[in-house]
Amino acid sequence: MPEISILEHTTTLAKYMDLDQRGKVLAEYIWIDSEGSIRSKCKTLSKKVTDISQLPEWNFDGSSTGQAPGHNSDVYLRPVAYYPDPFRKGDNIIVLTECWNNDGTPNKFNHRHESSKLMAAHAKEEVWFGLEQEYTLLDPVDGSIYGWPKGGFPAPQGPYYCGVGTGKVFARDVIEAHYRACLHAGINISGINAEVMPSQWEFQVGPCEGIEMGDHLWVARYLLDRVAEEFGVKVTLHPKPLKGDWNGAGCHTNVSTVAMRKPGGMKYIESAIEKLSKRHKEHMSLYGSDNDQRLTGRHETASMESFSYGVANRGASIRIPRSVQAEGYGYFEDRRPASNIDPYLVTGIMVETICGSIPDADMYKEFQRESA
Repeated sequence: MPEISILEHTTTLAKYMDLDQRGKVLAEYIWIDSEGSIRSKCKTLSKKVTDISQLPEWNFDGSSTGQAPGHNSDVYLRPVAYYPDPFRKGDNIIVLTECWNNDGTPNKFNHRHESSKLMAAHAKEEVWFGLEQEYTLLDPVDGSIYGWPKGGFPAPQGPYYCGVGTGKVFARDVIEAHYRACLHAGINISGINAEVMPSQWEFQVGPCEGIEMGDHLWVARYLLDRVAEEFGVKVTLHPKPLKGDWNGAGCHTNVSTVAMRKPGGMKYIESAIEKLSKRHKEHMSLYGSDNDQRLTGRHETASMESFSYGVANRGASIRIPRSVQAEGYGYFEDRRPASNIDPYLVTGIMVETICGSIPDADMYKEFQRESA
């Protein structure tokens, strides 16, 4: 594949991006397809948007995204949140949407709807999340790990985690651009770092309360894919992009309720962990595809088959930070989720397990509905 078809001509494009839009606003509608990837298309609006109610419902061909059959293909996009667009700037926006069928029911790949019901039912618990999104960069032509010797391997893991310097980090320009794009868009991105495997990176989003956690992570993923387009790099969220003695990629999920964050909160943390231990199988079914390739008990992971927890133990299912143990309150980290999770499923079942189920929402059954 020639380079010209991979890299965008951003310098040439810049002179057009400064043209007067004559009061019009561009709204990039984004949604999640049947494969857990992001799709988008743009709509012209007549004026600046100041409230979500001003954004119209739209639709798309669901038969082309695996979300509807060809004979009944219209799927509707209902705006749920919007963000400043760091690519088009000005009053232009990115619009996060839910997918709905034409009979008024949520599309079976719309997990936000069920998750939001759980978040609303347990709003008094003030559940905070922080997600650590790991990902790997690939060569867009041959799919090899970006920056690695062609047909070979770099030196073993060791110098790359939080590394600095040529040969220790790859594509820092992509990561810095993504960081700024998230900040411009109002995403609550809290940090970045290079990971254990070379060309593997991580960004953290949170703390976010309730459904906002899934919203912010999905938009941050969209921004990462868009930035990577411009640099001619491919992003994969596969939890084990390379077999062998290399770390996989996860999406560690940090959780706390208001009770856990107050002095004496350790008893509530321990209670939550006890509840999680009883639903290990249900959680694992929602914690990402191909996660068995990652959760082997090696490379800073627990075994997928059994539940465990410990203080400062990165080889456990659940880690209690040392500082939390010392202070007696704070949060816990679920290290089981894979990098390719749907955050609505993971945060939803977390709230369901530690705070309690509600009659009209069941995240485990919700996932089974998608699989049917």
